[in-house]
Amino acid sequence: MLNVLPKVPLARSARPEVRTPILALPAARAIGELPPEPRALLRRLLLDLSAAAREKAEESRRRRKYVMYSYWMVCAVYARHIAGALRLPGDL
Repeated sequence: MLNVLPKVPLARSARPEVRTPILALPAARAIGELPPEPRALLRRLLLDLSAAAREKAEESRRRRKYVMYSYWMVCAVYARHIAGALRLPGDL
């Protein structure tokens, strides 16, 4: 018989640099100094990259190419984290 542990919610930090590790990098501070237009354009590019990488990951998963699935998921996550560092006030 399999032991099943009760599901206990884990406490997660609310600190931005824990939720988005890119913010802990020194260059992330410089991103905040970019003008809004280039930041928004770069953010859109990274969100598109993240979406495309997730699609490639799903295709790799369907084909049972799990190494490539992992690769594309990592690409998607990092693109999303960097896009989060580019977020402007009022962005969702």
